[in-house]
Amino acid sequence: MANSTIRLIYFPRAGRAEAIRLVLAAAGKAYDEVTVTLDQWQQMKPTTPCGTLPIVEVDGKRFGQSRAIASFLAREFGLHGKQGLDALKIDQTAQVAEDFILEFASKYFYEEEPEKKAAGAKILKEETAPKYLGFFEKFVQEEGTGFISGSEMTLGDIVVFDICTGFLKPFLEDSLSDFPLVQALVKAVGSNDRIKQYLATKKFS
Repeated sequence: MANSTIRLIYFPRAGRAEAIRLVLAAAGKAYDEVTVTLDQWQQMKPTTPCGTLPIVEVDGKRFGQSRAIASFLAREFGLHGKQGLDALKIDQTAQVAEDFILEFASKYFYEEEPEKKAAGAKILKEETAPKYLGFFEKFVQEEGTGFISGSEMTLGDIVVFDICTGFLKPFLEDSLSDFPLVQALVKAVGSNDRIKQYLATKKFS
């Protein structure tokens, strides 16, 4: 992978591609990014691997599904743990994060009726966010190192960082202070030199 050419294709926003960008940043791997408009997406959608974005091209071959892409890149660049159980802890965390995003989508993002959308936001803030932050807090506590798996940053930590600082942040702000281990993890990831450099120049929010 060190000599492979990587191209990321996504909308001009952080969204589902941000964890992938963070993994590549943490690895110090250069890549090209192509942004597409909604009109362009409708035209290219039938030609994509899974009918979704983001897509990553590795040496010209396209692959879909954001979690699969992030996991693959993390393994290739040494950010997926040192042994089997390490990887399981990381994948467990990534799947919990995915469950959180799916609840956000069903309760808020795809809801069109204003009253139901407002009710969904309230549930996300008061019930959903504390539930998932509690899972992350437990994972960090059980590991005992300040990280999700092992004693250094991995994809698991990057995923939690993305959840807490990305598009779900407005729904977490009222409860994040109740989870000090998650707060410390987010601070640790944000203090990584390569992550800091990426955040200082990131294009999309």
